[in-house]
Amino acid sequence: MNSKRILHQIKQHQPSVLGHEQFRKFSVLLPLMEKDGEIHVLFEVRASTLRRQPGEICFPGGKIDPDDPSARLAAIRETEEELGIGRGQLSDVHPLDYLVSPFGMIVYAFAGYLNTDESAFEKNPDEVKELFTVPLSFFMDQEPEIHYVHFEAQPAENFPYELIPGGENYNWRTRQMEEYFYQYGDKVIWGMTARILAHFVDVLKKKQ
Repeated sequence: MNSKRILHQIKQHQPSVLGHEQFRKFSVLLPLMEKDGEIHVLFEVRASTLRRQPGEICFPGGKIDPDDPSARLAAIRETEEELGIGRGQLSDVHPLDYLVSPFGMIVYAFAGYLNTDESAFEKNPDEVKELFTVPLSFFMDQEPEIHYVHFEAQPAENFPYELIPGGENYNWRTRQMEEYFYQYGDKVIWGMTARILAHFVDVLKKKQ
């Protein structure tokens, strides 16, 4: 391969997250709606029968299917399916920052506006146990609590220590992950949902 061919290949390459092909990809929507004369954020409580994170609070969303034309349309599809609404009841869907999880996931987050009230929802009971809203003003005024989870490297038994400087005494980096928490009445919003929410609030505050 000559230099001209190498430079052409580099020029044509579109950068992404290294190793993204191995990541599971999800898309979620932070839904906004008007209620009692102000803007609220809508949340779901996951059905207790779900295998992953039953009973936890989340935004509508799920895995991006091969048939989804984009992450944005995947978020719209999942929201429509979980809330039981039609395409005309959701508008102004715009991207937030995406999140790369240490657990092998890329989560694409969006915010959008629900042009309806709660009486129009026909939630999918297989996925959603409960719906509730919180005034956006609460999150604008309330800083999240931040707690930390620490991860330590544990190489496999057959790891080739002889190939790296320091061998078994190699100084592995430990990872510290922030976990965000909001408490509203008896509802605890935490984890990735709270992290996306805190980012959304930061975006709004920067624009003010």
